[in-house]
Amino acid sequence: MRHAVFFIAFLWCSAQAAAQSRPAPDKETDKPFVLGRTLTFYSAQLAENRTVNIYLPDDYNPADTTRYPVIYLLDGSADEDFIHIVGLVQYNTFPWINRIPKSIVVGIANVDRKRDFTFPSAQPGDKKLIPTSGHSDKFIAFIEKDLLPFIQSKYKTTPATTIIGQSLGGLVATEILFKKPELFTQYIIISPSLWWDDGSLLTYKAPVLQANFNRPIQVYIGVGKEGLAPVEKPHVMEVEANVLADLLKNTPAKNITTYFDYLPAENHATVTHQAVFNAFRLLYPAK
Repeated sequence: MRHAVFFIAFLWCSAQAAAQSRPAPDKETDKPFVLGRTLTFYSAQLAENRTVNIYLPDDYNPADTTRYPVIYLLDGSADEDFIHIVGLVQYNTFPWINRIPKSIVVGIANVDRKRDFTFPSAQPGDKKLIPTSGHSDKFIAFIEKDLLPFIQSKYKTTPATTIIGQSLGGLVATEILFKKPELFTQYIIISPSLWWDDGSLLTYKAPVLQANFNRPIQVYIGVGKEGLAPVEKPHVMEVEANVLADLLKNTPAKNITTYFDYLPAENHATVTHQAVFNAFRLLYPAK
């Protein structure tokens, strides 16, 4: 009995000693959750300051030799599409998913998207609908001469570049594909507003529609159940997206790969997230 009492006392003393040597639990902490960085720089082409939001892969290290493709996102403000598109990029680069290569994401914040994403229109209704319209040429020059060189000089990038644009962003992404196709290697065009200027962009003699164009480019075109465009002349957005896809699929150029994706369960407001997820699946088939 005396031995049992001694043994119990020994256990109690040991427990007390362990409790005293165990560090006290940390106090509650509260710190910001950081998703990326926000940079502002002066654009000579637009004669104004422009802001971009930057997401870098977790293992990005300026000191090593690894380089990354870059995804450029139109409507890339924090309160627009930057956060959820970065989430898709991060998810698809998890080691157990490994769908797409680890990538830098550049979200281009807007100043006046209607000004920047539209070319001049001969339609009076368009000018009334968007009074500041018609300056996509300067915005495209900003991407070519200001933004791409800025990102390439500041971060470790590869030549692989993707642009994502929806609605009017899809319109200007299509304009870039038709007029400056060399700027990007992949185009993710979602619900493009091809009704602009009575659909004139669909009649443009684009280099990518000519037999002598030989630069490899991948194009994803996604569209939801959109309905009529907000103009007097009847334009059905999903029909015109299909026309764009047919033009690209039937081009005599040999190195244009085109995917068309109709998402009838989505509308103009909801299509972007699902379309980008689908685009990654099509542009990067399962290994």
